[in-house]
Amino acid sequence: MNSATVRTLLVRGMIAGLAAGVLALVTAYLLGESKVDAAIEFEEAHSAEHGMEVVSRSLQSTAGLATGILLFAVAMGGIAALAYCFALGRIGRFGARATALVVSLAALVTVYVVPFLKYPANPPSIGNPDTIGKRTVLYFLMMVLSVLLAVAAVIIGKRLAPRLGNWYAAVAAGGGFVVAVGLAYALLPVINEVPEAFPATLLWQFRLAALAIQLVLWTSFGLVFGELAKRVLEPEPAAVKAPAQAVAAR
Repeated sequence: MNSATVRTLLVRGMIAGLAAGVLALVTAYLLGESKVDAAIEFEEAHSAEHGMEVVSRSLQSTAGLATGILLFAVAMGGIAALAYCFALGRIGRFGARATALVVSLAALVTVYVVPFLKYPANPPSIGNPDTIGKRTVLYFLMMVLSVLLAVAAVIIGKRLAPRLGNWYAAVAAGGGFVVAVGLAYALLPVINEVPEAFPATLLWQFRLAALAIQLVLWTSFGLVFGELAKRVLEPEPAAVKAPAQAVAAR
């Protein structure tokens, strides 16, 4: 794949990321913001200190939310497009659109689901401010480990394929990935800073909303980017376009 094609796919990946970010933003606003408000109310009701609000809640839930999600979506869209350029033709006989969905699914699992299962998202009022640095480092460490283990699983699967066949090689590599992730879960420290009085239903709903946002983001990215990539990599032949243009001229 030449540099011009990679550059084109990179731009289209960022465009697809922006489109997916808009859908994720709508999901976040409809499903997540009410849970955040409820968590803030809990914090205010159970806290003796009430500091001055530096950024208003209305700004956080509109411009702040949009800025954070859209910038993240565009950046991750560009990174996913580069991963797509590397994966195309190397992970099986998938077409342009199917490869985009496979890359999106892999990104959802490795970048979000695996770290989420170890260190799930928490709403405001949960977490000790003194441990925020430690919690951030552990989360990103789990994310990096997940990505590296997934890459290792793909490499091992390809090397086992000639001896075991594609199916058994995929099963062996996938099983190895699950075992390695399980070991990482067991070795990394556990963080549980949920207050005893915090409503379990609210916590569960917030985490489901966080998961739904990522699911919408990566599914929509895979669908949009797959279509855009297909138009670059599998353009419609001129012979097909000509009759259609002739009919339109009549």
